Amino acid sequence: MNLKERLKNGETVYGTMIRLQRNPAFCIVAKDAGMDFIMFDCEHGIYNLETLHDMFQMAHAAGLTAVLRVPMLDKESISRPLDAGACGVMVPMTETAEQAKEIVHWSKYTPVGDRGYGSGIGATYYQVGIETTKAMQEINDRVLTIAQIETALAIKNIEEIAATEGVDALIVGPNDLSISLGVPGQLTSDIEVNAIRKVADACHKYGKAFGIHGPESLQEIFADDINLCIHTTDADMLRNAMKDVKARLQSFRSHE
Repeated sequence: MNLKERLKNGETVYGTMIRLQRNPAFCIVAKDAGMDFIMFDCEHGIYNLETLHDMFQMAHAAGLTAVLRVPMLDKESISRPLDAGACGVMVPMTETAEQAKEIVHWSKYTPVGDRGYGSGIGATYYQVGIETTKAMQEINDRVLTIAQIETALAIKNIEEIAATEGVDALIVGPNDLSISLGVPGQLTSDIEVNAIRKVADACHKYGKAFGIHGPESLQEIFADDINLCIHTTDADMLRNAMKDVKARLQSFRSHE
């Protein structure tokens, strides 16, 4: 059962954002740690397509779902990583139903979207001889199309965005949302929480997965709503782990 099927089946899935790691073996480590998915950050990260391809292929081999946050809404940013083997895309700053429809247009094959088809490529994990209609359906069934909600305008249009056919999930970006709402950095303010509540409610109404890429405080507030659970980054995890290791080692030495 792929990640999208698990979400539709009512499961909660867990993952994290990746900005630093480039060694494909990291996908094995993430899977071994219990992650269901990892999301490569191509908005604020600096990955190239060749590196992403190698990571996507290793993730598939390890049984880990690899998705990415693209830098912008256009054909190349969406379609090329999917052709390299990504199992989903998240588009930042999605604000309107028209933009949501464009995301679907480039991320899904007909009859849902209009993504161009290539056989024997990363998207099919280099399998050949698959009937085209069957291959397109299988890929559509596994690709997660995610709109990231980060602005006041997106909140205003949230019903229409959530209702868009082919959009599978909405993930809130709370930092940019707080700035847009006029409460920069106040991620648990009433204004911010009420706005996020509208996103969660729209996801429930239209049967879309819901997540927040934000701090534990928001994860706790919306724990009963989140089923696409994404938290922290590889950089933060490494930093915190190294701090913990140093603190434990220091605790053995009474003179420090």
